[in-house]
Amino acid sequence: MMPDLANRVFGISQQTDFQNIVLEVFKLQSEKNQVYRDFVRYLGIDPADVRRTEDIPFLPAGFFRNHRIITGSRSGKLVFESSGTGGAMTSRHYIADPEVYEMSYLGSFRLFYGNPSEYFIAALLPSYTERGNSSLVYMAAGLIKKSAFSQSGFYGKNIDDLLENIRKARAEKRKIILLGVSFALLDLAEKYSPDLSGVIVMETGGMKGRRREMTREELHAVLKKGFNVKNIHSEYGMTELLSQAYSGGDGLFRCPPWMRILIRDPRDPLCIMEETGQSGGINIVDLANIHSCSFIASDDLGKIDDSGSFEVLGRFDNSDIRGCNLLME
Repeated sequence: MMPDLANRVFGISQQTDFQNIVLEVFKLQSEKNQVYRDFVRYLGIDPADVRRTEDIPFLPAGFFRNHRIITGSRSGKLVFESSGTGGAMTSRHYIADPEVYEMSYLGSFRLFYGNPSEYFIAALLPSYTERGNSSLVYMAAGLIKKSAFSQSGFYGKNIDDLLENIRKARAEKRKIILLGVSFALLDLAEKYSPDLSGVIVMETGGMKGRRREMTREELHAVLKKGFNVKNIHSEYGMTELLSQAYSGGDGLFRCPPWMRILIRDPRDPLCIMEETGQSGGINIVDLANIHSCSFIASDDLGKIDDSGSFEVLGRFDNSDIRGCNLLME
C-alpha cells in the first residue's frame, strides 16, 4: 500500500488529486497511527465525517517531543532530531522509509531550482553537522551527492576554501548555491563581506542561541549588503516535516504539490481561517509524512496570499499557543 501511495503523492498534479489523496491519508493515519488516532478520538471527531482538508484535525508539532509518531507497524530506520536550544526538549521524527524523504527533497529542489547536478553546492551548517541526526544535513548531503562538482560539500571552519571555490565557480560561470544556517551566514557576511553576486544564497533560519534573533527582513537586508546580492532565498522546513517550501527572495514561500499551508485561528486551534490575508497559526499538510503524521499544527505564525504562497511572520509565544497545549493535555 505505502509504495503505491508514495508514488501517487509525488505524482500529484491537480487540486483534485491532492484532495483525494489527503482524505485517503487521513483515513489511513486516523486508523493506523495510534497517537493520531487517540488525538482525533479525544477531540470527539468521527473520521467518517471528515470530507475536506479544512475539517481535518492537525496534530500540534509538540507531540513529536514526547510521543513516537508512526503510522503502521514499521519501525524507524532513521530518527531525525531537532537541535533544541536552552535545554528545551527536542522533537524526534521516526523515518520508516528514507527513500520517501529523498523523493520529497529531490522533487522539491528540482521543481524550484532544477537538477542539483548542475550546481556547485556549498553547505554552511555548523552545529547541525556536529549532531549527525539532522534532517537538514541529510537533505544537504543528498543534494551534494547529486552535484557534478567535486568541490560541492560541507564547509565548517575552512572558510578560505569555501570562498576560493566560490570564486573559481563564479569565474567559470557555474550555477552556485550557498545553503547556510542564519548565524553562520551572518558571520560570513560580517567577517569577510565576500562578493557573491550571481550566487544563490539560501538561509535555512535559526540563530540557535548564537546570535540575537532578527526578523527575516532585517536578516536579509544585512546579508544582501554583506554579499552584494539582490535577493536572499529561504528554505522552510522542520524536523517534523519531510517536505520543504522555498522562497526566491520575496518573503513568500511556495510549496510543492504534495504540501499545503492552512491558517488556523489563533484563538481557536481547531478553526481554519479560509479567507486569505489573515494572520494565524500555520498548519501544514505534508503528504510526504505518510509513515508518521501528515497534518501538523506548527508554532509558527503566518498568512497566505491569493496565489497560495505563504509568509512566515514569527513564532507564537507560550501564551499564544495555550490552545494547542490544552489539546496536548
